[in-house]
Amino acid sequence: MQPPYNTTLFIFRRDLRLEDNTALTKALKNSKEVIPCFIINPDQVGKSNNYRSMHGIQFMVQSLLDLNAWLNRHGTQLYLFHGQPDVVVSTLLESLSIDAVYVNKDYTPYSKHRDETLARMCKEQGVSFYTEKDVLLHEPEEAVSAQGKPYQIFTPFFRKNSLLVVEKPVFESHTNYPARYTTKTIQGTLSISSLESLLVPHKTVNAVQGGRTSSLGLLHSIKKFKDYATSRDFPEKDTTLLSASLKFGTLSVREVYYSIVEQLGPQHPLIRQLFWRDFFYHVAYFNPFVFGHAFQGKYDGLEWNTDRAAFTRWCEGTTGFPIIDAGMRQLKEVGYMHNRARLLTGSFLVKDLHCNWQWGERYFAQNLTDYDPCINNGNWQWVASTGCDHQPYFRIFNPWLQQKKFDPECIYIKRWVPELRNVAPHVIHTWFKQAHTIPGYPSPMVVHEREVVLTKNRYKNVSPNESNY
Repeated sequence: MQPPYNTTLFIFRRDLRLEDNTALTKALKNSKEVIPCFIINPDQVGKSNNYRSMHGIQFMVQSLLDLNAWLNRHGTQLYLFHGQPDVVVSTLLESLSIDAVYVNKDYTPYSKHRDETLARMCKEQGVSFYTEKDVLLHEPEEAVSAQGKPYQIFTPFFRKNSLLVVEKPVFESHTNYPARYTTKTIQGTLSISSLESLLVPHKTVNAVQGGRTSSLGLLHSIKKFKDYATSRDFPEKDTTLLSASLKFGTLSVREVYYSIVEQLGPQHPLIRQLFWRDFFYHVAYFNPFVFGHAFQGKYDGLEWNTDRAAFTRWCEGTTGFPIIDAGMRQLKEVGYMHNRARLLTGSFLVKDLHCNWQWGERYFAQNLTDYDPCINNGNWQWVASTGCDHQPYFRIFNPWLQQKKFDPECIYIKRWVPELRNVAPHVIHTWFKQAHTIPGYPSPMVVHEREVVLTKNRYKNVSPNESNY
């Protein structure tokens, strides 16, 4: 049977792979010719983006180079363009007689507005526009309560949605249509080597390499994490490092899900982490105001410490709290931070330094390789006790007890805080009790117990008015 479309434009975005790519597979199936393209959006990679992460851009560039190599094996290339998506697509529609445009669905307010603009423009020009489900285990509308309402607490969300069927990944469909990738020359296409210009002024050192080839290596080693339930809280232990692969779509969430099921079992706690990912997406999708406001509106009334000097010490990892400094230096150096350290550093900023959680949200965005707006926002609102499902404000991590419990030999601390490499662990763990002096390393900048009292009073006394969002 003849495919319904002659020429289709497929736009890669956060799905930088050929295999198990829902919209790409459908585009190839339904078209005589598919143009695989990527649009470099200045709003996202330019300096004007206050949430730009050079670590993330480097992972993206590596992934695009790898994607181009995979496409080369099918006799085509990645067609690269620069500009606003609607302007680029409009130009291509006019010059290439395109019949259809395929993309995979995304969920942030920015993404929804972008795709609504593309859909409207395509309709005006008589071009079919398709958005396909690809990024999540289940769509937000599919994962609601029996009353049809979105979940606001993770436990019932997980209990209900873990029973839903997750679609099996499709690995071979695109190989049935290798001749359907275009080989034409398209005016305005950038050379693949121009991607290197995005890394100016300098390349970063990342904890993980971008690209599907590298991501598959990580996925194949997932069986190493059979003891994840007991090891996950210890920051010196290895982690899967799959979060950036899921963010940029060098792996599909379905293949990660089934790899865990097949290698570690359906009850393995890594499965729960994938559902946390879905949960934060759903919360942001149904409540887009969380990008800029507390989910619990009353906490928008909290008065924050606006001392930029204190915030800078947190950013630089010079707080005098070893576990906090280790996490912040790891983040700055390699664009990654262990999850336990993310919780501790976030709690410290909000509940020891009393700085606005949105400052931390933005700083993490600027430095994380795996920065994902929905997940980053969900994690920060959890630790700040402002989210829908959050840590109670009166439960505050004690950095000293946490580092003694989860980094008893200070392996993680000494790796990232070289000033302490020759200091005995028992000294590091009692740093706050004694007048230790080490050249180049500061004393604790606050007294934790004192700040805990202040935090509890601040949250307890906040105005109880409800959110209007």
